[in-house]
Formats: sequence, C-alpha cells, structure tokens
Amino acid sequence: MRLPNVFQSSGYVFRALLGPFPVFGHKLLSRTASLPHLYTLRKKMHYQTEERGSPNTTDYRIYFKNSDGIYISPFHDIPLIAEAEQQHNDLAAKKAKRIESEVLFNMVVEVPRWSNAKMEIATKEPLNPIKQDVKKGKLRYVANIFPHKGYIWNYGAIPQTWEDPNHMDSETKCCGDNDPIDVCDIGMQVCSPGQVIQVKVLGILAMIDEGEMDWKVIAINALDPDAKSLNDIDDVRKSRPGHLEATVDWFRKYKVPDGKPENQFGFNAQFQDKDFAVEIIKSTHEHWRALVQKQTNSGGIECKNVSCSDSPFKCNAKDATKVIQSAPALGCAHNVPSVVDKWHFV
Repeated sequence: MRLPNVFQSSGYVFRALLGPFPVFGHKLLSRTASLPHLYTLRKKMHYQTEERGSPNTTDYRIYFKNSDGIYISPFHDIPLIAEAEQQHNDLAAKKAKRIESEVLFNMVVEVPRWSNAKMEIATKEPLNPIKQDVKKGKLRYVANIFPHKGYIWNYGAIPQTWEDPNHMDSETKCCGDNDPIDVCDIGMQVCSPGQVIQVKVLGILAMIDEGEMDWKVIAINALDPDAKSLNDIDDVRKSRPGHLEATVDWFRKYKVPDGKPENQFGFNAQFQDKDFAVEIIKSTHEHWRALVQKQTNSGGIECKNVSCSDSPFKCNAKDATKVIQSAPALGCAHNVPSVVDKWHFV
C-alpha cells in the first residue's frame, strides 16, 4: 500500500484577529507590507494526500488531510494566506507569513511542470479532491505544442478563492468561470499533484476562455532561489526574456489541437502588475466567502468543509471520513495513451 504523501504548508491566518474567515483589505496588506522583516518562529502545518482509485483512470482521486489526520477540502479548508506565529500561545502576535516584507499565498499544486494530465480540484464533489478532468468520457491531456512539453509551469489554484459566474468583470465584461483562481508557479522546482506551497504573487493575465473570465496569477515559490529578486511582473520580463511571451502563447493555443479556437485575453494580452493581481485575489476571496456562507448561488459547487465556523456547510471529522470511505481503494496505475507524447505544430 502506498504511504500518504506529506507536504508542508502553514496554518489558518488571522483567525483570532478577524474571525473565522481570513480578510485582507487595503489597510491590512499595506500594514504588513510596510513592516520590517520579522524573524519569527513559523509554525508549520503538514498536509497529507491520500490516493483513491487507479491512477490514469476516471475514478482516481487525491484527497487531503490536515496535520491532525482529519480529512479536509483543499478548496475551502486550506487558508488563502500563509501564516507565521511568534509564539504558539500568543494569538494576538499572528502575522502573515512573509519573505522579506512580502505577504505569501498558499497554492495547491494540481499539475506539475512538463506533465500533460489535466488534473484539477473537483469543485462539484464532496471535499473537493484532485481528479483528472474528463471530456466526452475520456481523460483530458493537454497537447505538446512545439516547443512546449505539457504545462510549462507548476499549475494549480489559490484556495479560498472563487471566480463567481454571477459576477461580471468591469473591464472585460465577462463573468467568472466557476472555479478557484488559477496560479502558475514559475519556480525551478517541479512539484507534485497535491503539494501545497507558499508563493509570492508577481502579476496576472486576464484570459478569456470561451467567453468566461479565467484569471491566471503569475507567482513564484517562496523557497525558490530567485524569489527574493523577483518582486513584480517587470522583474520577470527583465530576468527571464521570453517567458511571459511563452506563457501567453501557451494559453492562447493549448486548446487548438482539440479543435477549439484560440483563447482571447483582456488588456490586449498584457500582464497586469502585482498590486492589480492582489486586488483580483481579494475580490475572488470575497466571492468565496459568500459562497461558503450560502449568500450566493453556488453554481453547483460542493461547499462541504471542516473549518469554516460560520458556514452552514461545515461538517465534522466523522462525516468527512465517510466521504473518503465511499471512494474506491487505491489500485494499480493504468497506462497513459501513447498519443499524449505527440507533438503539435500550431
């Protein structure tokens, strides 16, 4: 039997100060950003992953547990912002976890760089495990569009965010795609599905996918050697020539081999800066809050969680365990179709 994967992340942020949901308006971000670097004892939370079903099949799932062994939702129970504590018992001393003066966000990795399987948080299943997307009964793989092999970054989602399909963006006039906000980690480490990392936000791209708003946050793993020198999207442009252009090209063309039209972009396909990106994250976090508090139409989203105390969808550990027990046991991996290795020239 395969042992659970264990990844490190941080615990819930600002619970004692701001209640059960992490809220971060202009004042809070400005205050944390203006403070000098604090050398604090950081309390780590370990997230475990548990596989169910057979890899490379439609029943394969990756479920999450917290450090207490309780099954959780990576969508709803992993905090938006990483946390540091000066003392375990000093709740008033909690600060947002930072690199230098930077507030860090949690990222749930769905797809490792250079891989093809379109893994994603299952937003419409209880406890929102990671699964492989399916289209017309077949597992989805992104094509290799020359010169790119699969995804060109670690790809995933920022937890506790939601692109509300009822909310129209004022600039693009498009509504959200009903998913957590996507994030591309441009760090050098190749991550694993289900890994939870802390990232430094650098900018954002406004992709329009079949008429829906589908923001793409550009970020870097806080542990990456380049993290301290990359502070905004212009730093990426200067230090990594061609990387942002390749990102736009990838998102524009990745569906073309499947017979779909090229994706479009807001702002003339220009990346917006870090401050703009944080505003979008803030907005999608507020939409998520309304979602788990049942203040908006859920759009079919499954909101079962174990930690959001004001949420009518909150369940106990026993109920969460029942969800996983109903899933198939871990089986042997099936072969990946050979067509996945094909090159496409678009």
